[in-house]
Amino acid sequence: MFSSHIEKIFELNKNKVALVKDTEITYREVLDSYKKWKNILEEKKIPNGSVFSVRGDYSIDSIGLMLALIKINCIYVPLANTVKDVRDKLRIAEVEFFYDFETNKFEDLNTQTSHEILVGLKRSMNPGLILFSSGTTGEPKASVHNFSPMLNKYLDGGKAINSIAFLLFDHIGGVNTLLYTLANGGTLVLPQNRNPSYISKLIQDYKIEVLPTSPTFINMLLVSKAFSQYDLSSLKVVTYGTEPMPQSTLNSFVNVFPNVKMKQTYGLSEVGILRTRSKSNNSLWIEILEDSHHSFKVVDDIIFIKSSMAMLGYLNAPSPFDENGWFNTQDKVLKDGNFYKILGRISEIINVGGEKVYPSEVESVILSLDEVRDAIVFSKENSLVGNVVACKVQIDDINSQKEIKSKIKILCKEKLEKFKRPVYIEFTDSGFSGDRFKRKR
Repeated sequence: MFSSHIEKIFELNKNKVALVKDTEITYREVLDSYKKWKNILEEKKIPNGSVFSVRGDYSIDSIGLMLALIKINCIYVPLANTVKDVRDKLRIAEVEFFYDFETNKFEDLNTQTSHEILVGLKRSMNPGLILFSSGTTGEPKASVHNFSPMLNKYLDGGKAINSIAFLLFDHIGGVNTLLYTLANGGTLVLPQNRNPSYISKLIQDYKIEVLPTSPTFINMLLVSKAFSQYDLSSLKVVTYGTEPMPQSTLNSFVNVFPNVKMKQTYGLSEVGILRTRSKSNNSLWIEILEDSHHSFKVVDDIIFIKSSMAMLGYLNAPSPFDENGWFNTQDKVLKDGNFYKILGRISEIINVGGEKVYPSEVESVILSLDEVRDAIVFSKENSLVGNVVACKVQIDDINSQKEIKSKIKILCKEKLEKFKRPVYIEFTDSGFSGDRFKRKR
C-alpha cells in the first residue's frame, strides 16, 4: 500500500526536485534508483521478509534501497556511518544481509533468525524497522517495529515542504522527516555535515522552510552567529526535541528569529512521534495531543504512552510495557491545565540531600551568560549530602576562568536555590555534543 503510494507520488512529481546533495535530484531519478535496487535485490535472491541492514548516510542510493526493502517486506536496520560498533549491532539484530555504503560492500551473513519477535514479524508478512537507542544512558537497546502502521500514516496526505535531513539516518526523527517529505512531494536537502555555517548556507540556498533539529544545535547556531552571514528568511518552522531545551537558549533564538514558529516535538523510538502544540513560541510548555494512534497519561508526574505504533519489543532487553500496554517514558513533567513541561529523565535527576535538581534548569541559568558557549550539569558524589551539583563550562577565553567562575556563582546565587547551585565548576574550550548533536553528560 505504501509502496504503491510512493510510486504514484514519484510519477506525478517526476520532474520536480526530490533531493539535494551537492546537485539537485528529481523524483524521476529517485524512482529509477528505487527500481534499480529492486532489481539488485531480486538478482541477489534476497527473500521477502529478510533482516537487512544498511550502513551509510542519506543519498539517492540509500533511499532507493530502503524503499526497495520496504517493497519486499524486509526488516530494515539503518545504521548511520558514524556508528562504530557495527558488528555488535548486526549480531543483536540477527541481520541476514548487510550493505555498507562506506565500502559499497554487500554481505550475506548466513544468520539464522531465532528471536521470537523477529520470527513473528516475518510470519506477519509486514515490513519491519529496527532502531537502536543512542545509548547515552546505558547500552543501546534494539527496538523492533512493525513498519506498516508507521508507513500508513504517510498515506493521509500532507503539505509539500522544503526540509533538511538534519537528524541522522538511523534516528526515528530522521526516518520520519525523510518519509513525510517524499510521500508529500516535497524537497529534502541532504547535508554533508551539521556545521552551523554550512547548515545556514543550505537554508539560504535552497529556501528551507522546516528545520528539524536539537537544542544543542540551536545553541551552537546562536553561539557561532553563523545565521548573521546568510539570509534565513525562508525558515518558517523549527522543530526541536531529543533532549531538554534550556529556557535561555529558546529565548535567545526567538529574539533572533521572531517570525519562525518554534515547535517542541515529543517522541521515542519505542512508541513513535506524538502530535504536540507549544503554548507559545518561547514556552517550554506543550500540549500532547491524543489521536487514533496515541494515548497518554501522567502517573506520579511521569508520562506513560500507549500507541498502536509502539514497538513489538526489544531484542536485547525485557519488555518495558505493562500488562495493559502502557510504556513508562521515565520523563518527569510539571502540569498546568492541558499543558506539560518536560523536566528530564528520572535517571538524570540529581538528588542533593533529598532535594531534586534538574540539570536543564541549572544549564539554562549558566547559558544566559554571554561568555558561556555551552554548559553541562551533572552529579558529583559528596560524603555529606550524597551528591552535589557540578558543571563543565565551555568558554572561548580559557584565561578568563576566574572572572567567569565568579559571574556564574553570582548569577546562580540570584536565580537558584542553594542546593541547585554548582559546587564544582570546570572549564574547557571544547564542546559537549556528540555526533547526534545531544549533550553528553
